[in-house]
Amino acid sequence: MAKFSEDDVYIFNKERECMQREDMKELQLKRLKNTVKYAYEHVDFYRDLYDKHNVHPDDIKTLEDIQKLPFITKDDLRKTYPFKLQAAPKEDWKEVHSTSGTTGIPTVAAYTQKDLDIWAESTARGLASVGVNPKSIVNVAYGFGLFTGGHGAQYGAQKIGALAVPMSSGNTPKQINFLKDFPADFLCCTPSYALFIAETMEKEGMDPKDLPLKGGLFGAEMWTEEIRAKLEEKFDISAQNIYGLTEVIGPGVSTECHMKDGMHIAEDHFYPEIIDPETLEVLPEGEEGEIVFTSLTKTGMPVIRYRTKDLTSLNYEKCKCGRITVRMSRIKGRSDDMLKVKGVIVFPKQIEEVIMKVDELAPAYQIIVSRPDTLDEIEVQVEIDQANFSDSITDLETFRNKIAKSIKEAIGIGVKVTLAEPFTIPRSEGKAKRVIDKRDFS
Repeated sequence: MAKFSEDDVYIFNKERECMQREDMKELQLKRLKNTVKYAYEHVDFYRDLYDKHNVHPDDIKTLEDIQKLPFITKDDLRKTYPFKLQAAPKEDWKEVHSTSGTTGIPTVAAYTQKDLDIWAESTARGLASVGVNPKSIVNVAYGFGLFTGGHGAQYGAQKIGALAVPMSSGNTPKQINFLKDFPADFLCCTPSYALFIAETMEKEGMDPKDLPLKGGLFGAEMWTEEIRAKLEEKFDISAQNIYGLTEVIGPGVSTECHMKDGMHIAEDHFYPEIIDPETLEVLPEGEEGEIVFTSLTKTGMPVIRYRTKDLTSLNYEKCKCGRITVRMSRIKGRSDDMLKVKGVIVFPKQIEEVIMKVDELAPAYQIIVSRPDTLDEIEVQVEIDQANFSDSITDLETFRNKIAKSIKEAIGIGVKVTLAEPFTIPRSEGKAKRVIDKRDFS
């Protein structure tokens, strides 16, 4: 990748990102004690919950004592809608954000100025690991509004001193013009929208490589190494992963450095645990399970032992980049997004990994699960790339069977593969909707 150089990346906050493990633990314990006490004294929900479980802030004497505290879930956040989990007085609120609420009542978080400062700091660390510096131009094509994505990237860029272009998502022709006319060095958006930008440029006879982009931070949806390869090839950039949740703070909870070997968690602000989603037991280092976060410094809406449903693992080894902060692996899936089909657990990511390895296919697909009679069926709709649509694939039936065989080998059950013409599968300018489950479980 000619435009990206490892010499451009740097560690934004060496004091924290390179803090020795024992010093980090000491800081985390101090902040954990303060957070539990603060939440108990200022939020009725936490006080009632801890009283019910016969636990008190004074019981937290070691980091392991966090396991005495009960978990909270998105259902708890919905039950306390809109502001019953807020700890700071309303006069201290500076901003309010919310989840989309597409699966139920949205969760709402109020941010104090301290929270916004922490958010900017955390995201700045990630942007620096891509190479953003005070002279950079960062195109922010995440959505704005109540969604945290755009705001977090903008705050991080401004914290570094870079120029942030708050484009938001959508209006792709204008997006492309601004990427050229305000020559952005870095792009922040969902990976699916970045690919859509590239597709749109190619459709209009433009080469995405001609953009001055050097790198990008992509998140807000699960994506694979195969998607990374396509992003890096199409734009000639370094593509890195960023992770966050509105409930915890937003993007910047963890970010991937240029080594691309896991996302560094800002663990001086967000304490991670990995649990078995069935037994709820805390798992040893390296084992895969559901990640749970506790905010250690938030004052607007502290979250303590929040179950994210995201499946990953933790690596505490020192990274080759020099950072010592713990790294979380790429999200495998969500414990509540697993598809159980014919008794087999299927993650959409497994199917995506197969599709993205086929050069003749565009990075657009949909998985449709149905039950026409008594048995489940999976249909995978894949789109032939426009460059291969007319003449490169001479035997479509053989090509389709080859894809179906590869998917079956990956997930263990057969699927129906449908080949679609270029640009017929719906694109998204925000989070891509990949799975449509038509089964009626009522």
